[in-house]
Amino acid sequence: MSDQWNPEPGTPSNGSAVPGVNVPSDDRPRLGPRPLQRPAVDPGAAAAFGRPAGVDGAFSPQAGRQPSLGELKTAPPAPEALVSAFGRPEGSTEVLQRPPTDEHGVNGVDPWDPDAAHDPWRDPSSGAVIGPPAKGPDADRDSDKPKAKPSAQLLSLPEVLFGRRVKVSALVFLAVFALVIGVGGGIAAYFVAERGDQLYSDATLAEVQPAKEREPGSVADIAQRVRPAVVTIEVRSDQGAGVGSGAIIDSAGYVLTNEHVVTLGGVVSAGQQITVVFNDGKRAEAKLVGSDPKMDLAVVKVDEDVSTVIQLGTSADLAVGDTVLAIGSPLGETDTVTLGIVSALNRPVVVGEEDGQPAVYDAIQTDAAINHGNSGGPLVDSTGALVGINTSIISTSAEGGNIGLGYAIPIDDARPVAEALIQTGKVNHADLGVNAASVSAQTAEGARIQNVREGGAAAQAGIKQNDVIRKVGDRVIANAAELIVAVRQHKIGDTVPVVLARDGRELTVQVTLQSD
Repeated sequence: MSDQWNPEPGTPSNGSAVPGVNVPSDDRPRLGPRPLQRPAVDPGAAAAFGRPAGVDGAFSPQAGRQPSLGELKTAPPAPEALVSAFGRPEGSTEVLQRPPTDEHGVNGVDPWDPDAAHDPWRDPSSGAVIGPPAKGPDADRDSDKPKAKPSAQLLSLPEVLFGRRVKVSALVFLAVFALVIGVGGGIAAYFVAERGDQLYSDATLAEVQPAKEREPGSVADIAQRVRPAVVTIEVRSDQGAGVGSGAIIDSAGYVLTNEHVVTLGGVVSAGQQITVVFNDGKRAEAKLVGSDPKMDLAVVKVDEDVSTVIQLGTSADLAVGDTVLAIGSPLGETDTVTLGIVSALNRPVVVGEEDGQPAVYDAIQTDAAINHGNSGGPLVDSTGALVGINTSIISTSAEGGNIGLGYAIPIDDARPVAEALIQTGKVNHADLGVNAASVSAQTAEGARIQNVREGGAAAQAGIKQNDVIRKVGDRVIANAAELIVAVRQHKIGDTVPVVLARDGRELTVQVTLQSD
């Protein structure tokens, strides 16, 4: 501003002198405070909010002396009559008057608390002060306890219905309300049960009419006719137990089976017990009639009435591809039927070579499932006639599971053995009187004679050691097993031509077969 004074250059702001510089004196004119601007007061506002008349300060004048903070205001003096009646006796220094009793109280117990004299509620001269309500020690303890809620009176059913404690209109309303809820719940349950759940419902399954027809000669027809003539054979002995099958071949109770079934693959023991279980579950004890280990055949007999006997057929009429059924108890599963075909005929099979006396037979090969337990059971053709006795299988596992290579003894070979066992209990076969081994060479193929039994049929015909038998009768011999089978196809005493090779020459000799 133009009227503001500024010090000369070189003058400090604190006014101290600087050498060589002229400083102005303190009596020089200074700028005063700016005047206050006070607006005019509205008369109406002054009348409403201004000081009362006669009041100059900010607060109204006090009428008299007010008690200081913490000082109690005393009451006015009591009337003389009340002081003489209720006041303290003259000369008494007690603050509170005690009851007129012994100085030690009733029975020596002072009923007054020592702190009672300082209780303002017992001091008549105490001034009234606004504060929290007084409460003693008991009140503090009672305040911690939960306050009990007022208990409502419970009414029993007779009181509600007949005690006139509830209005009739209320009872009617409750009954109607309960009825409506019940009806609504029933309707809802009906819709949920009938329509809400689509997973379960009442279904009517259509039946096929007429029933399935089984033509005569069908597999089911054959099985139905043959199964009653098939039995399960259970054998127990000191050496163990086993299960096989059998076919009833005579109404007298004779059952044809395998020799290894009734002997458990060994020799018949003294304590051996044989039980036959029929198709209907009936059980009967059986006795061994006889066995033929060379053909692996045996006959047992039960003393029971037999209603169904299997029909014997002719195995010579079979052809490769004919339908056959195997019936028995594989792995103990009784009354089992499997279906297959004739895979091959005249298949020489040797069984039990490890036992020292092998069984050799000309087998029927079939792919009908045969397992352990089928042994001794029937192999029947498409007419239900018995054409073979199931005996052995070839398997790739140690347990002997079926792989479609099963073998059965032809009934044409088993019939004469069974008849002989039923009649005499033993059987004899035609024998050549030699021991032979299979041989295959460019010059000769057949059965090479290893030794000749002295006095036997071969010795009498001039057959020598190392001769190779190539043909017996009309059958060509390819190995030693086939030689045995070819000889047994003839009867004891038959004379048959035998073709053999000796020293590169082929010879034919006539041999009269003897009994083994």
